Amino acid sequence: MKIVMTMLVRDEEDILGTNIDYHLARGVDFLIVMDHLSTDGTAEILETYRRAGVAEVIRQEHPGYLQGTWVTWMARRAATHHGASWVINSDADEFWWPLDGDLCATLARVPDGCGGVAVPRHNFRAIAGSAGAFLDRMIYRDVVSTNSLGQPLPGKVCHRGHPLVDVSQGNHHAVVPGRGPMWGEPAIEILHFPMRSLRQFENKIALGGRAYEMSPELDAGLGSTWRSLYAELKREGLAHHYESDCLDASSIARTIHEGVVVRDERLRHFMQTARPGGIRQGD
Repeated sequence: MKIVMTMLVRDEEDILGTNIDYHLARGVDFLIVMDHLSTDGTAEILETYRRAGVAEVIRQEHPGYLQGTWVTWMARRAATHHGASWVINSDADEFWWPLDGDLCATLARVPDGCGGVAVPRHNFRAIAGSAGAFLDRMIYRDVVSTNSLGQPLPGKVCHRGHPLVDVSQGNHHAVVPGRGPMWGEPAIEILHFPMRSLRQFENKIALGGRAYEMSPELDAGLGSTWRSLYAELKREGLAHHYESDCLDASSIARTIHEGVVVRDERLRHFMQTARPGGIRQGD
């Protein structure tokens, strides 16, 4: 089995190296990463993995946000050029956590008739006023996760490698020709770290919102969360939105008692013990 991960990234220097090191340690064999006009240290981080022979890096210069088209292209390339048995289409803030064993062992259990695996996502929250690496700060997970508009957080899918696969905008669905539906058994979950700081969050929404504005070929209903937050950013900024999502350090115990969040340090502990240093740090 060969697992290839695709990622479409833009200005993700605070989380990207940790993400790639984690997935290489959990069974991913190779990555195809499309860098969409990053201006921070993202390109330099990706170059380290390209030199190490574990990643192909593509620079995307289109000003819009044709995520479905671009990820479909990468997913098909994973099958045709890299011999992928399975393809995981991820974002830089998503960590695919197998519930038993590594990703390879988990995907080997998927019934032959299934084209892929449906995977739920769980949001982790920052603590108000906290600073430092996201792994050390974001150790509380929502019991019930919602998106930035308060709606149920949609899951993602990973799928069998196929040269004609189609991946939807947002990576929430995929169609694998000749295969059946997604496997829905609990096998993998995504640990999601979307709002790591106010600066990171506002930059993400500004870039994504402008990119959607410059993509008139997309249905206006796509990217509704991005579009709504971008309108809010232009009106008044996102400080209130971000702060309302953060946990208050003085009330964490009560929040846990009420069943709103749980303490979850799985990722932090894994990165401390499983593969110290990783590829980038050991380069």
